[in-house]
Amino acid sequence: MASNLLTTARLRLEPYTDAHVEGLHRLNSDPEVMRFLTGQPDTLEQTRHIVERVQARWREQGTSWWSFIERASGEIIGAGCIQPLRREPAPEPDPACPLEIRWRLRHDRWHQGFASEAARAMADFAFGTLHARELYAVCNPDNTASSTVMKRLGMDHLGLETWYGKPLTTYRISAEQWEARATAGGQAPT
Repeated sequence: MASNLLTTARLRLEPYTDAHVEGLHRLNSDPEVMRFLTGQPDTLEQTRHIVERVQARWREQGTSWWSFIERASGEIIGAGCIQPLRREPAPEPDPACPLEIRWRLRHDRWHQGFASEAARAMADFAFGTLHARELYAVCNPDNTASSTVMKRLGMDHLGLETWYGKPLTTYRISAEQWEARATAGGQAPT
């Protein structure tokens, strides 16, 4: 898993491990953090189950969720992923299934640029390591903070589309657009 470790100026992104359960539970048990995700805080048992499921996805798919560890404090302050944008299990990876980028941050780290910083690293992983052709991001229409990060990444707004059985604000960026932003010195790749 060492090759799946990502670093930024202020963060270390590590694939979920058992050692992350406590920090991830602090994140996932905050009603404000979970408001636009599941609508309710997770229990410790739910967090443990999620960590186990994510570890299996890393083994099977080569991508899933990272813990965002703040380098200055050593604390887990968020989480994010690159994963297929669907929930249905498939016998084999579907190359036509778009990849999704997601993130969440502890409430006390909002509005400090951590989401954008982590998202750039994860998008670099998607386009560089996984050779993704495109990357999608979706969020609740009322989640303007996430939409702002999507715009900062240079993603195109596609409007409301149905994902996970709900109408969600949808953004997309292609590998060519991502590389063009890097070449032009844009804010995308780091």
